[in-house]
Order: sequence, then C-alpha cells, then structure tokens
Amino acid sequence: MARLMMVVLWPSFLVAIVAEGFFFSLFDPRDLGMLGIHLDVSPMTAYSVGFFCFWLFCALASMLTCYLVGMPNDRQQPF
Repeated sequence: MARLMMVVLWPSFLVAIVAEGFFFSLFDPRDLGMLGIHLDVSPMTAYSVGFFCFWLFCALASMLTCYLVGMPNDRQQPF
C-alpha cells in the first residue's frame, strides 16, 4: 500500500510544482478572486493553497490512472 501511495503521490507532486509555476507566472495571487469577490490573502498563502489544490487534482488523476490500469480486460483475447 505504501508503494502504491508513493507511485501516486510522487509524480503528482512533481506535476503540481510545474502546474503551479505555470499558473502563477500568468496570474498574480493578489488579483485572484471568484465571482467578483476579492480574496484578501497574502501571496504565500495563495501559493500554498494553490499548490495543495494542484497536488490534490494531480493525485486524483494518478489514482484514476492506477485504477484503470489494474482493471481486468473484459474482452477475450483472440487465439
């Protein structure tokens, strides 16, 4: 189980680093807001929350990939 967790968490961690770099190179954390509501948080808080959101999203994608790879094939192989 620990090996499976590392197979999921390590690649998602690396991709989250890249995704956060791209996202925050395009958007300033002081200008972020939703539905007209301005978020008054420090840039470090925005970076941290953004990183963990990207990491969670990437981990879910990695878990789905591991799940789909482990599913048995329903089709019979032609001989």
